[in-house]
Amino acid sequence: MSRTRLIVVTASVMLALFLAAVELTVVGTAMPTIISQLGGLAEYSWVFSVYSLTSTVMTPIFGKLSDQFGRRPIFLLGMALFLVGSMLSGLSQSMAQLIAFRALQGLGAGALIPLAFTIVGDIFTIQQRTRIQGLFSSVWGVASLIGPLVGGFLVDNVSWRWVFYINLPFGLLAMGLLWLSLKEPPRAAGRPQIDVRGAVLLSVSIVALLLAILEGGNSWAWLSVPTFLLLGLFVVTLVWLLRVEQQAPEPIIALSLFNDPMFRVAAAHGFLAGMGLFGSTSFVPLFAQAVLGVSATAAGAALTPQILGWTVASALGAPFILRLGYRRIIITGMSIMVVGAMILALQGPGSTPLILALSQALFGAGMGLSISTMVIGVQNRVVRTQMGVATSMMTFMRTIGGSIGVSVMGAVMTARLTSGLLHTPAAVDIKPESLLDPISASQIPPQTLSLVRDVLATAIQPVFLIALACTILAFAVSLFTPRGSVNDLAARPVGGSVGMAGE
Repeated sequence: MSRTRLIVVTASVMLALFLAAVELTVVGTAMPTIISQLGGLAEYSWVFSVYSLTSTVMTPIFGKLSDQFGRRPIFLLGMALFLVGSMLSGLSQSMAQLIAFRALQGLGAGALIPLAFTIVGDIFTIQQRTRIQGLFSSVWGVASLIGPLVGGFLVDNVSWRWVFYINLPFGLLAMGLLWLSLKEPPRAAGRPQIDVRGAVLLSVSIVALLLAILEGGNSWAWLSVPTFLLLGLFVVTLVWLLRVEQQAPEPIIALSLFNDPMFRVAAAHGFLAGMGLFGSTSFVPLFAQAVLGVSATAAGAALTPQILGWTVASALGAPFILRLGYRRIIITGMSIMVVGAMILALQGPGSTPLILALSQALFGAGMGLSISTMVIGVQNRVVRTQMGVATSMMTFMRTIGGSIGVSVMGAVMTARLTSGLLHTPAAVDIKPESLLDPISASQIPPQTLSLVRDVLATAIQPVFLIALACTILAFAVSLFTPRGSVNDLAARPVGGSVGMAGE
């Protein structure tokens, strides 16, 4: 591929990745206005949940399809679904319509993020990937930072609908550039065999699990018939899926990948680290505003150090991979992450925003070092025909881990909060939500306000302890990262299906 084509492909993929990343944050800023116009406060969470649900379901499916049909057509299909979902979301006249169209948008997003990194793995050598990794991490960091700002500007000065419409011109530009510039080698002769049964079973199992996680404790109690039915359906379909995938000629879930120690470590690490980081992330702004008493704006910025830490560490650490190898970088990253998690677990009513920011910066830096190195390591271990499914599976494991983490931590916090308020007579009639409203908080007597904040801090602390436990387990898993230089590991195929990328 010529240098010009390489630059254009990189720019188009980065633009698509930017749109998908911005969408994770920009919608939240617009939701209060959307609720005021469309109603449906009871369905508020589903605007976010359905996007996460459909994108998670489609991530491994699109990864496998890209291995069979090529990156370009599947990436363009994902972008088309994403843009159609964006346009229809902007045209929504009711909350039900918005939820349905966000589901369609999520379907497309399931292709954009994992395939962006897969295409990078295709077109760059291992030496080039260690340099380009920082560039792609910076895209994610910038998108996360400006998403709320863009959303706020559009809502205040144009319309909430433009939160979705703004994706269209940039998305079409990315599609056009990729279509013209990305030329892939011809695929093997013969008609690709699509694992329809595997795709259906995978979809049913993930939907059942995520519905149980997302709605358990909200729409129904955790210990209730719907929860047990959904979890039972998940177990049955998962067992059935594993049996089907063992016999399928072209399985959606390539179980042979688990023969490789690097992939096993990356999958387990992604699940545990995702559970610890993404799970606790949901509670950091709540802790900052309700316990530390900072403003809503400052609480929203509480995660900024995490994003910056992730971006900077990924950019600075990737070039050292060739010199130091995967194992040292990953273990260093996880050591930093454990320290950040320990500081977070010590947070309480007497903490300061500065200490909280330090914990988030270290948490993000450790994750940035370890995850980016894992991605490069796995991509360098698999043949090109399995790079799509391998990369998407890593994204999938982190997403599932984060979803389970949020659910478990939320259940623990709710139980502790309910118990704490019952055992604090002066605070029993105070709603914790009032701490998030400066006017309501100012009307609570100072002594009572301090008691409620203590109760909420006590309820949130187990959340951070769970995050610490998950992080320590992820660190323990990282110790099993194979030893050896990058070239040593790339030259060691496993089970006839894993080896140097591009061989």
